[in-house]
Amino acid sequence: MSPEASSFVALDYVVFALMLVVSAAVGIYFAWTDRGQSNSGDFLMGGRRLTALPVSLSLTASFMSAITVLSQPAEVYLYGAGIGLCGLAFLFTILITSEVFLPVFYKLSITSTYEYLELRFSRATRLLGTILFIAQMILYTGIVIYTPALALNQVTGLDLWGAVISTGVVCTFYCTMGGLKAVVWTDVIQLGVMLAGFLSVIFRSVVLQGGVVAIISDSQDGGRLNLWDFDMNPRRRHTFWTVTVGGTFLWVSVYGINQAQVQRYISCKSMTHARLSLYINLLGLLSIMVSSVFAGLCLYSVYKNCDPWSTGLISASDQLMPYLVMDILRDYPGLPGLFVAAAYSGSLSTVSSSINALAAVTVEDLIRPYTNWSEKHLSWISKGMTFFYGVVCIGMAGLASLMGGILQAVISIFGVIGGPLLGLFTLGVLCPCANSKGAVSGLLSGLVISLWVGIGAQVYPPPPEVVHPLPLRTDGCNFTTTNTFNWTATALPTQPNSTVIVPIHDGSSRLALADVYSLSYLYFSPIGTIIAISVGLIVSVLTGGCKLKVEPRLLLKKEDTTFYYFIKLFKCRVEKRSGQFDLKDREKKFGSSNPAFCDFELTKSSIAS
Repeated sequence: MSPEASSFVALDYVVFALMLVVSAAVGIYFAWTDRGQSNSGDFLMGGRRLTALPVSLSLTASFMSAITVLSQPAEVYLYGAGIGLCGLAFLFTILITSEVFLPVFYKLSITSTYEYLELRFSRATRLLGTILFIAQMILYTGIVIYTPALALNQVTGLDLWGAVISTGVVCTFYCTMGGLKAVVWTDVIQLGVMLAGFLSVIFRSVVLQGGVVAIISDSQDGGRLNLWDFDMNPRRRHTFWTVTVGGTFLWVSVYGINQAQVQRYISCKSMTHARLSLYINLLGLLSIMVSSVFAGLCLYSVYKNCDPWSTGLISASDQLMPYLVMDILRDYPGLPGLFVAAAYSGSLSTVSSSINALAAVTVEDLIRPYTNWSEKHLSWISKGMTFFYGVVCIGMAGLASLMGGILQAVISIFGVIGGPLLGLFTLGVLCPCANSKGAVSGLLSGLVISLWVGIGAQVYPPPPEVVHPLPLRTDGCNFTTTNTFNWTATALPTQPNSTVIVPIHDGSSRLALADVYSLSYLYFSPIGTIIAISVGLIVSVLTGGCKLKVEPRLLLKKEDTTFYYFIKLFKCRVEKRSGQFDLKDREKKFGSSNPAFCDFELTKSSIAS
């Protein structure tokens, strides 16, 4: 990248700094308006008075992070648009969450989802679930702090770890000051910045490449529009089945049971607002998904003949989007700053949600049950834990620098730990015979198996014939490499033959079990979930679970679902319309009709006529 493409101008810094100042100001505002709050519930749950719209936008921003802004377009560039089928997984996820998990959690008025595990099973189950959640979120948050810092480092030359620390400091500040309300409203602002950053890149790419049709055509020629791949091979990285089935399990483990998401929708002032927030959030998820996928197609269209990764101009695929931004937007002061602000916003929204959730779980599951402290003391402890987890997550960002592909790393973490946890909660909500012995056995079994597969996949990555990386061309490059890089993005020659240069791992030392490790990373979550449920049910039945009597409010009842009310309403309307011709009802009141006569002709109305 040339020197002029690797530095911000003053306006870029202004745009970027403005986003940070606004985020911090929101925290100060809610700290001032809620200065009289005296309990941890107000700080951690927003007083349970939030409405659907801000919560829905916060839900969207929480896990549509810098990972989406930077890594998802790179995923499309390298493997095609198949990841876009996550839109279907999102639809199934919201339906399952709204109909299965939301009714149970909302009616219990819990702060931590792991309170449910003690009510349903035992305190040991609750503690085990809490510890796994804390480990999962600290690992995840470290990655999403590191990712935008990497983007900043690539496009501005700023110190990488200075950017990491600044991300954590800003998040920790407004989370500690304003609690859940600050997190939700900063998420709303940051989601807008994320969309604006995507759109700036997309619009400029469309103009540069000669229109949307040209970008679609380039992507089609390059094999990137591979949405409808119905290959049943579970080792394929992205097919219709891996993305929709594996993606549904993955995202249900996020929206259905993850504290960072559940904490938001159960803080709504009514069940209706909570359900509505999920469905509005679905529109936000689809918008972000479409934007990120199309940004990936733009990325491929611009570099279809000269891949900057293969030529060594960047060192990792996650640097592709920052590289594109500084290449095509450097003549428009402020827009590079907007995109980096978008990546930074994604990180801030996710990290703040995670820190707030970690504080809530720690206070409710590890401190409150074992102390007699007042609500005022617990409120101060909540703020202290928020600060503590902010510091911890900054430290864990160092681990992310040692990992490979960021997107796969994040999803692997959620799959390996989130899958067994999803199985545990599913046992509690849907299986009346599940007992505490079965729950713990299922959780540990699912965790061991998913860890085995997940770690094996990292040590023995799948070979390229399984992963199916798409061709990357370098035959159209027009540059000389001395100390600077002279790049011409708009005048690349098109040649029918191309050189495929894809950075891949050497799979020469693979074990006999390598085929198991070659499973798509999206299947880690289903494996953990299915093992946890299967083992949990078997152990429960063998240890007397069938005789167990469970309190009804801890199980999903048909009356809790909206489908039940739709079916009941439909049935009532059908019965109302057909009631006047119900002959069985007439027989009970007046005796059997003479079959020689028409019952309709003998009615009072017909005689009167």
